[in-house]
Amino acid sequence: MESKRQQKVSRLLQKDLSEIFQRDSRHLFNGAFITVTNVRVSPDFSIARVYVSFLVTPNKELLLESIKEKSKAIRQQLAERVRHQLRIMPELHFYLDDTAEYAAKMDAIFANLDIPPAPEEDDED
Repeated sequence: MESKRQQKVSRLLQKDLSEIFQRDSRHLFNGAFITVTNVRVSPDFSIARVYVSFLVTPNKELLLESIKEKSKAIRQQLAERVRHQLRIMPELHFYLDDTAEYAAKMDAIFANLDIPPAPEEDDED
């Protein structure tokens, strides 16, 4: 269970990282649309796990590796934005968030199920 402070820091980092990816650093990733879906901060605020999803990207793993390579520059941009709110800038760990794809896959599975109708029972006594 995250503390209120962890939740506040997570929301702050998510908002600012979203702005960095969509405005400031879009040219670094060939115009890919990157969405920060979730940020989880460790209890000691030293590590932030950043979950990202991509739209209109053919190779998601390659783009994730590119983000990981440029994480130092991203962390510096983020530190400039939150320098008055945080004492220590957490180390950023990026992960691919595939929940939307998983949900679509599960919907397709449920749509293809062949469920026979329940037999009708006679209620006459």
